[in-house]
Amino acid sequence: MNEFIKAFVLITLAEMGDKTQLLALAFASKFKPLYVLVGIFIGAFLNHGLAIALGNYISKLVPIEQVQLFASLLFIFFGLWSLRLDIGDDEDEDIDSKYGPIFTVAFAFFIGELGDKTQLTAMTLGANSSYPLLVLLGTVTGMIVTGGLGIIVGKLLGKKIPEVTMKIIASFVFMFFGTIGLYTYLPAIYITPLNIICYFIILILLILLIFRWNIIQKDRYYEEKLAKVLTKCKNCGQGHIESCPINQERIKIEKEYLGENIPYLGSVIKYLESLKYMHVNLYEKVHNSYKKNKD
Repeated sequence: MNEFIKAFVLITLAEMGDKTQLLALAFASKFKPLYVLVGIFIGAFLNHGLAIALGNYISKLVPIEQVQLFASLLFIFFGLWSLRLDIGDDEDEDIDSKYGPIFTVAFAFFIGELGDKTQLTAMTLGANSSYPLLVLLGTVTGMIVTGGLGIIVGKLLGKKIPEVTMKIIASFVFMFFGTIGLYTYLPAIYITPLNIICYFIILILLILLIFRWNIIQKDRYYEEKLAKVLTKCKNCGQGHIESCPINQERIKIEKEYLGENIPYLGSVIKYLESLKYMHVNLYEKVHNSYKKNKD
């Protein structure tokens, strides 16, 4: 039991304010707390279990600097990938990853712990322990506790900060730690002013391209969605009522996309004329999509 307590205390103290706790905070803005906790458990269990099982064999087989460098590159990739905003109708916003939230969190924590001080601590404690399983349980429990604190903070922030903003913050957390890792573990010969400038230029260009892609996807999504709603309209003319479900759906789309409502007088043609007057570029795209849906 002493080995469990020792491992738990050491890992908990080491993880307070560490990048993996910040990752838990970031993931809390995207996924349900249970998914994040299960992901942390799986990622930490596999990572620390591997460290304890293999002991110092890993560090002898592969230099720890190379492992940490690889983890840093993956963090940057993960940060860029997370900048891609998912635009869609999914009712469950937690499931916004192709591989599912639990796998996403587990993978991030497994990678994040490669070569980290907590993995090395688990490796050292396991090598010197008569009960390595207790050490593993202690380290994983410590990870869950610190991750849980991160989740609580993340959920509190999520109520005050828009979800999109939280996702962008989470992405930059990944890229920040990845960049720090590259600077720390790359051979000094590569850390030159010119290489640093080139790195940030490339990173900024990639970020701008992703933001541009997000805007294009958002525009396309709402243009097609608005056109589909118009195809449902029965052109009821003077019989039009504001409480009509189709009308309410259109109003919701306009508020989400334009931030304002366009007058609707029971006629798609008149509506499109109003749209042309207020947003000519949007009118052309919606009109073309509307005609395509009608055909």
